[in-house]
Amino acid sequence: MSDLPFTLDQLRILKAIAQEGSFKRAADSLYVSQPAVSLQVQNLERQLDVPLFDRGGRRAQLTEAGHLLLSYGEKILSLCQETCRAIEDLQNLQGGTLIVGASQTTGTYLLPRMIGMFRQKYPDVAVQLHVHSTRRTAWSVANGQVDLAIIGGEIPGELSESLEVIPYAEDELALILPIFHPFAKLEKIHKEDLYKLQFIALDSQSTIRKVIDQVLSRCEIDTRRFKIEMELNSIEAIKNAVQSGLGAAFVSTSAIAKELQMGVLHCANIEGVVVKRTLWLIFNPNRYRSKAAEAFSREILPQFANPGWNQDVLILAQKNIVINTLDGATAISSGEG
Repeated sequence: MSDLPFTLDQLRILKAIAQEGSFKRAADSLYVSQPAVSLQVQNLERQLDVPLFDRGGRRAQLTEAGHLLLSYGEKILSLCQETCRAIEDLQNLQGGTLIVGASQTTGTYLLPRMIGMFRQKYPDVAVQLHVHSTRRTAWSVANGQVDLAIIGGEIPGELSESLEVIPYAEDELALILPIFHPFAKLEKIHKEDLYKLQFIALDSQSTIRKVIDQVLSRCEIDTRRFKIEMELNSIEAIKNAVQSGLGAAFVSTSAIAKELQMGVLHCANIEGVVVKRTLWLIFNPNRYRSKAAEAFSREILPQFANPGWNQDVLILAQKNIVINTLDGATAISSGEG
């Protein structure tokens, strides 16, 4: 086959349609007209001589050939992005992009502080923060869409061989109460007292809720005995509900620093119990690592890590990164580490 039967623009359009579920929404997301999108798809199907979409339903559904092309197309587009970022790196942190991922709690309360410190040192680097579930974040790191991420949940088993996973920090979960609650006057409460409280919790299907339940279970606290007064969909909503006297909640201490300083929430001590979970740093050692990512890892990550955090694995990965190019050749990028 002398000429490729598709263009990068056609792959971008295919990906947008698959993500948006319709030609119109895909056109809107790409800032082009719907007829232009339809024409590109028709040309692509004619060049490949296979249908890529089932056009019977309301939603644009990929055929088997469409799924196959999308799978390879995403890899091609990801490599194109890596290529652009590698070229940007020639300017030695006078530009370029850093893309950091995080699960919900770390992305809301920890990463903004870290990114703020990084931006003060490297104002010319464009920084993106992608906050999603642990699973989606892990896949983004594996696919090269995110440089590195800090997450609090479990990595999908199918990614265990693709990602480097390093224990990074301990995140303490605090029991918060309204300041006027009777227990707020006590120096400590007992485990059994927890079962007398009315709790505000995240939705039972949320990843954070499952992680909190697992951590509490390891501390021999049976969350099945909790009286759940209501379920909300965000940590901020839970904090406001507790502050208003609607119940108690377990949240990350990183999420309540401001409220404790202002004196609008009470953090209760449970006798003999310290509830902690591990935060994990994840990255893909087989993907290109930008100078911006190296600088972030070297200068910012240690400031928020556990005391004595060992960077050896991270440094080694930075010095030996293999880039798989489209033609199967390999090249080594040597970072300063």
